[in-house]
Amino acid sequence: MKNVLILCTGNSCRSIMAEALINAKMADCVHAQSSGVKASGKVNPNAQALLEEKGYWKSEYHSKVIDTVINTPFDLVVTVCDHAHETCPMFPKAVKTIHVAFEDPSGKEVEEYAKTLELIESTLLPIIKAELCD
Repeated sequence: MKNVLILCTGNSCRSIMAEALINAKMADCVHAQSSGVKASGKVNPNAQALLEEKGYWKSEYHSKVIDTVINTPFDLVVTVCDHAHETCPMFPKAVKTIHVAFEDPSGKEVEEYAKTLELIESTLLPIIKAELCD
């Protein structure tokens, strides 16, 4: 089983959606966690509602700071926003880091959350599969 960290700035929306999608769709080969370089401390309610509607939500998903996962041995770190990409810390154990940015749907119409989730699924999941499951 490979471990992937999805890193964003606030860990409230895109990174949580990616974590949930990976754990729902790729559980046979990858376990995902997420965190934020400046975690907001709360999950975006629209993102959570969408994940619940799709059946991807787990009660353990929450917004957390990078300090809580920095010593976890990850096989891959994925930054999903430009700020996280620019400020991604060095991990104690050498790990491959890739950047796949998604626009933040926060503050936009609720339909934008579904579009972002679909983009994460169609863009990020194949990359993770190629990196960790093949």
